[in-house]
Amino acid sequence: MKRVLDKGWFIVSRGVTMAYVLDELGIHVEKQNATAGIIACGRLASIIEDDRLGPWVFRDGKLSETPPDVALNQFSHTDVSIKGANAADSEGHVGVLAAHPAGGIWPVLTARGAHWIAPVSLERLIPSVLEASRYTGNYLHNYVMGSVAGFMPITTALVVTEIQALGRLTGVKAVHVASGGVAGSEGSVILALEGDDETVRTAFELCQSVKGEPDIPEPNLLDYVREPVEVTL
Repeated sequence: MKRVLDKGWFIVSRGVTMAYVLDELGIHVEKQNATAGIIACGRLASIIEDDRLGPWVFRDGKLSETPPDVALNQFSHTDVSIKGANAADSEGHVGVLAAHPAGGIWPVLTARGAHWIAPVSLERLIPSVLEASRYTGNYLHNYVMGSVAGFMPITTALVVTEIQALGRLTGVKAVHVASGGVAGSEGSVILALEGDDETVRTAFELCQSVKGEPDIPEPNLLDYVREPVEVTL
């Protein structure tokens, strides 16, 4: 990251998680609109096109007006994209729901050997990304709560969960011990921290400091309409 922010292409892809990454870069956007696809209001959904924000393209560390597809066409093995995920497993794989028929930017990043950093919460931990990918597809299912979406298994991304983030920022060892909650703690992750007292205290206080983020407002979603699709093999 330090290298590419000095020289090279860096793309922050769409995603609600990415809106928090942008906060750290000094760019503040409406988090509910910083994406195209979203899981909200009890279904797989898409933001209405006029409200969608991003992606954000940086060239040599500066925000650029270069269209994302133009920047991607110039990507090499030294450039970086940061994009969240909808699933992660203990093997270091992530899965991304994709309504785009060609799978979005993943094929380009893979073909160029570029770097994909995937910040993803342990709340999205599943048993196996590869196994899940065998049961998904844009038109595989007869019944869907919301819009159809494929599932892209990614095996080459640098995955950053709460464990890796705390380790890099404080040096603490974190162990995932439980998940979930109610009354505002839905999606929570419970970690045990191990290290010397100063390191653990630093990590503990860091966790406390990020609590209290405001709820994300309900976005304006496309109406869900799906016509039956007949496939002839």
